[in-house]
Amino acid sequence: MTKFIRRLQKIGSSILVSLPKEWVDANNLDKSSQVEIETGQDSISISANKETRPTKELVISYPLPKEENIVADITGAYLLGYDIIQITSKSIIPGEDREKIRNSMRGLVGMEIIEEDSSNINMQFLLDTATLNPEKILKRMSSIALGMYDDVSNGLISDDKSNLQTLSKRDVEVNRQYFLLVRLIRSTLVDKRLANVFNLENIDVLDYRVAANLLENAGDTIVELSDFVYDSPLSKDHLKKIFVVVQSFSRLAEKSIDAFTKPDRILAIEAIAAHKEYQKQLSKLRTTLGNKKQIPIDFLDLVYMFERIAKSWADVADLVKPIYNK
Repeated sequence: MTKFIRRLQKIGSSILVSLPKEWVDANNLDKSSQVEIETGQDSISISANKETRPTKELVISYPLPKEENIVADITGAYLLGYDIIQITSKSIIPGEDREKIRNSMRGLVGMEIIEEDSSNINMQFLLDTATLNPEKILKRMSSIALGMYDDVSNGLISDDKSNLQTLSKRDVEVNRQYFLLVRLIRSTLVDKRLANVFNLENIDVLDYRVAANLLENAGDTIVELSDFVYDSPLSKDHLKKIFVVVQSFSRLAEKSIDAFTKPDRILAIEAIAAHKEYQKQLSKLRTTLGNKKQIPIDFLDLVYMFERIAKSWADVADLVKPIYNK
């Protein structure tokens, strides 16, 4: 066994190490090949993986047609499961477009620029798809969004609402996880090996796609709600009435996610029933102020936005399949 010493390098947010050329050549590997990595407590072994799927590569010729957008093209390629995206040009790629490309990388989990010169930019997806977990990604989306929700609901009764102005930045991470999950489940549809690894049937993959979209939309609505609460002219009494109802929603939402990811139809039925009761409590807010003509329109708008958010998690629970007798 031959030993080699390598220094770790950092590219973007990833730590890389080069492989010995002799070993790469002996195993007929190149820059698009995949290897299998096994880790121990203080050790790591790398072996040539002969059973992995072929690497998907895409070449984007620059400059693009006028109707095309470089960021949209990169994002689309990422969501379609391309492992390597190469941008090539016969001339120098302008600095403005380079900055757009770098910014787009920040929204795509696992995608990093690995090579770059004046007329070429090469990106590669550095994560092993088989080690990812749709359940964990969906739960992370929900957890981040519910953390945002809790801050908004607490903002109803807090004198300091400054943190509400930062929620859009946290929603960026919800979007990042959403893109990663969409990429993963699309790959699962065309790679039966992945479907077996995740123990997902086609209908399950479709349900994950719907659930991810519901949570991504919920994150956007929470940001919209945070702006509404921050600028709200409503009295403290009005805001407190809403807070009393909405403050405990996160526990209900978590039950919906647990029911979906297990999946557990009984738990889903409990979550659906709880959602219906929660919606009743929100609806009652419209009658607590007496004469409908005296209810501020901002109060009604605020209640409606909380209803929209709650429906996202209720719809996730509705995706849990019924159990039919065979």
